[in-house]
Amino acid sequence: MRDFHLPGRSTAYARGGMAATSHPAGAKAAVDLLEAGGNAVDAAIAGAVALGFCEPAMTGLGGDMFALVAREGTGAVVGVNGSGRAPAGADAARLRARGLTEIDEGAADGVVVPAAVAGFELLARDHGVKGLDAALQPAIRLAEEGVPTAPRAAFDWELAAGRLTGAARRHLTLDGRAPRPGDVMRYPGQAEVLRRIARDGARAFYEGEVAEDMVAGLSALGGAHTLDDFARCRADYVDPIAAPYRDHEIVELPPNGHGATALLLARILEHFDLAALDPLGPERAHLEIEAAKLAYAARDEAVADPEHMTVPVEELISAERADAFAARIDRERAMEVPRGLMGAPHRDTIYITVVDRDRTAVSLIYSIFSSFGSAICSEKFGINFNNRATGFVLTEGHPNELGPAKRPLHTIIPGLLRKEGRTVMPFGVMGGQYQPTGHARLLTNILDYGMDVQQAIDAPRLFHDGRLVEMERGYPAEVRPALEAMGHRTAERHVPLGGAQAILIDRDRGVLIGGSDPRKDGIALGF
Repeated sequence: MRDFHLPGRSTAYARGGMAATSHPAGAKAAVDLLEAGGNAVDAAIAGAVALGFCEPAMTGLGGDMFALVAREGTGAVVGVNGSGRAPAGADAARLRARGLTEIDEGAADGVVVPAAVAGFELLARDHGVKGLDAALQPAIRLAEEGVPTAPRAAFDWELAAGRLTGAARRHLTLDGRAPRPGDVMRYPGQAEVLRRIARDGARAFYEGEVAEDMVAGLSALGGAHTLDDFARCRADYVDPIAAPYRDHEIVELPPNGHGATALLLARILEHFDLAALDPLGPERAHLEIEAAKLAYAARDEAVADPEHMTVPVEELISAERADAFAARIDRERAMEVPRGLMGAPHRDTIYITVVDRDRTAVSLIYSIFSSFGSAICSEKFGINFNNRATGFVLTEGHPNELGPAKRPLHTIIPGLLRKEGRTVMPFGVMGGQYQPTGHARLLTNILDYGMDVQQAIDAPRLFHDGRLVEMERGYPAEVRPALEAMGHRTAERHVPLGGAQAILIDRDRGVLIGGSDPRKDGIALGF
């Protein structure tokens, strides 16, 4: 139990249903739909789409989504990949000929066809009970009537407002400036898009006037996108992947996401008695850093669009690989990064988890990648595009090389914790490249250190970004010098590492126990 003399927040408890996410309006939209008879899928869609207007730097209709859905009693987990593909005209050789070694995060070349809307439609059609129309109504209302800007959203907006030019500046600022806390933002163009989707389904987004607006905006900036690329966009069902940790099972989605990285990292850490170490001490931090270096190096070599991978995912997350990697860790000395850099540590995302009265659990993540994605908006409707194609590489012959209609390495990963075939906790950690490390940190906080859901989320974080170990301010003062003595280079982070939400299902008492990250504006809310 937390010390009530100190700042903090309590875990949330409920019996009927619960949602946890990064903005109160998103949590309320989800819970309202639950109370109106919707299930966890309906509620997750309602909350997620609403968050695109509460936190537009993090997500929106121009982004991608992934989801895990676990129904009580069936033992099965459904996986949905709603990530977009590069246009058919994408050509890595053309970019290399321009002298580029990586894709510009603010260029039209960095935009994949956004697949989130296709993913929401697939989920609502096959697993919801209220229909896509009902699930979109809260977001339509927020977009039309406006959302008062929350403090963390305002903080992120101010940091990234300089990226917004042209249509993006017109649609996503208040007369050219970032909104301050309490300033009301409205999105009439996107409200109209949602009304059309509610009436006619996802084809209203991928065909006709809305698609023409998006393609025109991208084409004007040199993008290879065509109306055919948008018309072909789809979301797919995928088989989740899993690996054991202690006496539980961690469930993730397969590539092109990097959930496999989280599983490999957890399997490496399982070789060490973390519970015997101080959870905020340098020894635990060192093991996490070293295990992450190895897991991310394997990811960078192998993870790509599954149709182009050369290393089977089963081999990537195997016990044998985890054994070999754990044996390479020196408990007293930092290793060099095994291969190349691991990418920038922070990208922007929202995550929502919902559990309903029937104990169906949804773990859903929805993102445009960088803050405001590509910072490119369509002219008429103000659709803010992702820059997810920056997840590709331009290295000729690499499995993750940019190519026509390929899906890039994707950082957003929803998670589930299970035990004996039953869902224990849907969870997610935002923060781009950090997410696999965040999954391992959250789960080890709970399973090795016995923290409750909120404590596990609140605890300070660190991440090795390929050059430095970036540390939040919550660590004791002696930890950084101790890590430096082991050979790590450390620095204090300006922006917190991601965010997280989770809902623990306590079947013995018939209650749900939720936590939401104080690094964001959100809450866990139930009834």
